[in-house]
Amino acid sequence: MELIEWYRARWEIEIYFQVLKNGCCVEDLQLGAVERIEKALALFMIVAWRIAYLMRMGRTCPDLDAALFFGPDEIHGAYLLMKKRMPKGKPKLNEVLRLVAQLGGFLARKGDGEPGAKTIWEGLQRVIISAETPLALRSEAA
Repeated sequence: MELIEWYRARWEIEIYFQVLKNGCCVEDLQLGAVERIEKALALFMIVAWRIAYLMRMGRTCPDLDAALFFGPDEIHGAYLLMKKRMPKGKPKLNEVLRLVAQLGGFLARKGDGEPGAKTIWEGLQRVIISAETPLALRSEAA
């Protein structure tokens, strides 16, 4: 049983590094100095963890409240950018995650399965930018 747990942990680590490589495209950075590489990796490792975590939770616990994983401005931004109405109740994680991924190029066709790291990363960048606008407006008004 312990061997199975170790194998499962190994698989999660592989997924994490796949997200870091393919989702965040760290190999494309081509940073020359070691110090630059370390700084970039410090940032991208956090981003890769968030994307891998969202992917895993979106697949295993799709009905969780999206507010556990996204800020209110991020959720609102995803709906606005996709030109969809906010639901009356609390939006579910998988629903918001699919909107985010669609902003990153995920087609969300019937047979497409769940979104991957690259589309979540691309969409998340757009959502974060859209979430910063109301935050900046609120802080300016204060």
